[in-house]
Amino acid sequence: MKSAKLIKHTALATIITGLIGCTTVNPYTGEQQVSKATKGAGIGAVAGAVVGAISGDDSKERRKRALIGAGVGALGGGGIGYYMDVQEKKLRDQLQGTGVGVTRIGDEIILNMPGNITFATDSANINANFYDVLNSVALVLKEFEKTVIIVAGHTDSTGADSYNQQLSERRAGSVAQYLRSQGISDMRVIVEGYGESRPIASNDTAQGRQMNRRVELTLSPITQ
Repeated sequence: MKSAKLIKHTALATIITGLIGCTTVNPYTGEQQVSKATKGAGIGAVAGAVVGAISGDDSKERRKRALIGAGVGALGGGGIGYYMDVQEKKLRDQLQGTGVGVTRIGDEIILNMPGNITFATDSANINANFYDVLNSVALVLKEFEKTVIIVAGHTDSTGADSYNQQLSERRAGSVAQYLRSQGISDMRVIVEGYGESRPIASNDTAQGRQMNRRVELTLSPITQ
């Protein structure tokens, strides 16, 4: 019972934060506009979002239900694949030559941001020359709002487990916070840190360790 209450209170806090701002800036026209997520927002939207937030199977599904309850809407049928196809193409166009990898797995898109271009060694401060890349990502994410964004930090196995876990969390948090500062709704963002537990290459080589130091953004469509 105690954990259920905690989930509900956390969901409510997140939703209220996401509904505070009623206007956003269109990234292509520069004009102020009413955010689609906040049109008609109020007690009904907050209530619907809270109900959604506590009814899913995991944090991703709970967040999707919260967004649906808040009025963002959901994708269905063949429209899911098409929506993600168009988003994938725009991301590939924006990120060409940046060093960020774009991978499609089913209806999800994964952006792999290598640690060597994103952060200085042992730091969670974003490299100054990487802000333009994140700005390009944010433009597309704002246009395609019917997705949940999972920001996950990963490290290599060098150093203590506890240190790597904390570093992965801080790096994921830095990327997530910057995306929020560019107008991405907090309701859409889930931050996770996995430390050294999910390598994609061998930690026995310098090249493998470099590949494992990364932040991944997984874009998952909001569906019923």
